[in-house]
Amino acid sequence: MKKNKIQKTKWKAGNMVYPIPAAMVSCGDSERANIVTVGWTGTICTNPPMTYISLRPSRFSYDLIKTSGYFVINLTTKSLVRATDFCGVKSGRDIDKFQAMDLTVIRDEDTGCPMIGESPVSIVCKTKEIRELGSHHMFIADVMNVYIDEKYLDEKGKFHLNATDLIAYSHGSYLSLGEELGSFGYSICKTKKKDIKIQKGSKSFQANKIKDESTDNHKNRNKSQQKAKKKYKAESNTKKVETLKNTFSKKTVTRQKKKN
Repeated sequence: MKKNKIQKTKWKAGNMVYPIPAAMVSCGDSERANIVTVGWTGTICTNPPMTYISLRPSRFSYDLIKTSGYFVINLTTKSLVRATDFCGVKSGRDIDKFQAMDLTVIRDEDTGCPMIGESPVSIVCKTKEIRELGSHHMFIADVMNVYIDEKYLDEKGKFHLNATDLIAYSHGSYLSLGEELGSFGYSICKTKKKDIKIQKGSKSFQANKIKDESTDNHKNRNKSQQKAKKKYKAESNTKKVETLKNTFSKKTVTRQKKKN
């Protein structure tokens, strides 16, 4: 164990769990549809699948969700970052956000709840409980349906979520996710998964196979050694030829002198 040489400053109590999702939550009924951007959302149970969002009671979407009992969590991407911010600062009481941001309304087949067509993933939720916590009320919900953009499906039916250019929110700023640093369980494995590339606008994906690094390094060392041996042999043969040529030339000169 390392000795404690790190110093930290005690800060005021508050929510500093960042980064967080910057999700656009769509809600409403057959007559009206609205979007509200939330950061307080996430997974709370795997089986059964459950999630939540936390809203201030003053938000226009609060009563819409409370009345209908349904909402949709739409994941956001780089191409949706402006709409994500807009839907978080403008009120649905004053403006149609779908129209203002030129977004497509798609209805869930079972609930009729609106979702955003441009989002790569839309998660349809049914409110199970509302907990009045303080400034925010938590809508605990069951996941009813999940819709995905099929252009991110490969030929084997695998969905490449990390190829959708997802964004996150951290301390007042919208951020892209950046490069892959590792995959689940990589810290105890000897293998490394290489980046998955997507050709945008099509279903063409390139997923490189998992390779053992030690094997690759061993092969590379063998190749280098073989190249070095070939180079050495080639240089040795060249020197031998030059030596023979020089010897032959000296003998020829000596014979000519004797004749003269």
